[in-house]
Amino acid sequence: MTVTFEKVENIKELASLASSIWHEYWTCILSAEQIDYMVENFQSEKAIANQIKNENYSYYFILQNNEKAGYFGISYKKNYLFLSKLYIKKEFRHKGIGTKAFEKIKELADGKPIRLTVNKHNTNSITAYKKWGFKTVDVVVTDIGSGFVMDDYIMGT
Repeated sequence: MTVTFEKVENIKELASLASSIWHEYWTCILSAEQIDYMVENFQSEKAIANQIKNENYSYYFILQNNEKAGYFGISYKKNYLFLSKLYIKKEFRHKGIGTKAFEKIKELADGKPIRLTVNKHNTNSITAYKKWGFKTVDVVVTDIGSGFVMDDYIMGT
């Protein structure tokens, strides 16, 4: 299995991939309305372009044998790297691809600590993050508008 990474240049392709993964993955945790709202506000073409232009974000496709298996998004902060998104398509999960992606993310962090937020009910991801050395450092409930909140743990290395 060859896992490689490609910096995203085609935002439209990323937004399409993000929408398909989010609508498959989050249905057991969030309502369809909240998933639609979050995709539109955080993973649409417009939102991604704004994050890259104004919030110091970089996105990378995760490829297995040259097929797009998922993506991750990071943002460089003053004292740490913020891991904003790490998503893998269903058929590629539980094959070590997330671990390979995390190794790439650590490389991009260049020795800085890594922080992330994760939904408190996203037990599979929490388990993976703990395996990769993350610890819960705080709890936060963020109002994201339209009556929706993100109920998250903040984790860090």
